[in-house]
Amino acid sequence: MEIMDFQLISKLILNIFLLMFIFCSIRIFYSVWWKPKSLEKYFRRIGVAGSSYRLFSGDLKEAKKLMSEAAAKPMTLSHDIVPRVQPYWDRMVREHGKISGSWHGTTAQVVVADAAIIRQILNARDGSFQKVPRNPLVKLLTLGVSTLEGRRWETRRKLVSPAFHHDKLLGMIPTFLTSCSNLVERLTNKIEGSSGNLELDIAPEMHRLASDIIARAAFGVSFEEAETIFKLQKEQAALVLDAASTVYFPGSRFLPTKRNRRMYEIDRAIKAKLRDMILEKERKIGNGEMGGDEDLLSLLLKSQKQSGNDMTIDDVMEECKLFYFAGQETTANWLMWTMIVLSMHPQWQEKAREEVLHVFGKKIPDVKTLNQLKIVSMILQEVLRLYPSVPITVRHTHEAIKIRDKIIPPGVNLVLPTLLLHHNPVYWGEDAEEFKPDRFAEGVSKAGKDHDELAFYPFGWGPRICLGQNFAVMEAKLALTMILQNFVFELSPSYTHAPRAVLTLQPQYGAPLILRKL
Repeated sequence: MEIMDFQLISKLILNIFLLMFIFCSIRIFYSVWWKPKSLEKYFRRIGVAGSSYRLFSGDLKEAKKLMSEAAAKPMTLSHDIVPRVQPYWDRMVREHGKISGSWHGTTAQVVVADAAIIRQILNARDGSFQKVPRNPLVKLLTLGVSTLEGRRWETRRKLVSPAFHHDKLLGMIPTFLTSCSNLVERLTNKIEGSSGNLELDIAPEMHRLASDIIARAAFGVSFEEAETIFKLQKEQAALVLDAASTVYFPGSRFLPTKRNRRMYEIDRAIKAKLRDMILEKERKIGNGEMGGDEDLLSLLLKSQKQSGNDMTIDDVMEECKLFYFAGQETTANWLMWTMIVLSMHPQWQEKAREEVLHVFGKKIPDVKTLNQLKIVSMILQEVLRLYPSVPITVRHTHEAIKIRDKIIPPGVNLVLPTLLLHHNPVYWGEDAEEFKPDRFAEGVSKAGKDHDELAFYPFGWGPRICLGQNFAVMEAKLALTMILQNFVFELSPSYTHAPRAVLTLQPQYGAPLILRKL
């Protein structure tokens, strides 16, 4: 009897395991083959051409191969950078059209290189287009307001927005000027120690400037006090890029790989530094040493303590991580590319300098007069067109969405290639690859070939447009003005023109320039 009971139990357990195996096998087969192939057939049926699905990896291997081939050789001093920076998306659009399909692992992607449709997607307010669901390793970089959706996003954006109001920005001007003055003094000392001509990689200097501004304006500390966080965030960004370019399998974040261990170590170290900073800020607010809303961190802490607010200290830290990374990286790259481009076009550098000296002379810039710098503004906009800090944006369909005459099902990534749009002759004319700041002479809305079709999205668009846009513009204007007031610069003979996308648009071999004191 006992033997029979044991046999029955064994058979039951075996049957359960067999059913579980069959169920899991069906789920896996559906996820990695049936669903992607069904979507591929659907796309063809509605007229979306593109690549064929490959098991597990999709187009990741092909995209990596094209990127490696492009990165293997530099380019001439040209602004025709799309084939080098985004070779895969460039080929997709050229071969399959403005709306075409591809695969990120098992996830379907539709690249949309049409300005009107991109505007429709970015303008949507009903939650139909959302941020792409990210694997847990990618989330370690930042989980701030830019990653939230729905009610949580609305609430958080309302809490953070006041930090970027015009009156707050005006209050930050002394901080901006302090950081810019420190840059000028630092570069001047280096030039005086090098017999008048200084050759240096300007990229680290621009990153230090942007970092110093962020540290002071957003958190009330100096660059030196926040330097560790910046370095850790930079390392984390490189690891996140690696994680994002590989297929993620559920649970793989728990594997004790070298990359996983380092990513979690960095996350703990950054949070420990931020926690110390938060405790010190709370102490100062509690002791009446500051008003409580003098910088971004103070404002967040004040909001966090309001009744009816579900914001936690962890949420505050994520907003800090977001602002540290996004605010520093994008503006630093913008200024760096501006100096590179003005070195490639010295006639425009001289025009900008003449304007700056006419308006301000050698005096510290007055923010109220900053709007008189028309040429400087045109140059900064044209650099953003040719070298946008964030060359691509991705959205995710939360439900079935109609785009023109095509119904895109839920669960599809929509790739919006800002860089391709900014270089497209359809929107900018046959001289789209040329540096022509005067195309922005009448403002952004009239800059393109067709004034009715805006194709300029360096800060995004619609309800989720970058919160820090005005902060970045004011910072870039002031910094470029003071650089032009004090220095003349040109490309170093060692400069190699090789833009590439590493989360943001960066020079592969650095940005060595030769500087002289004016």
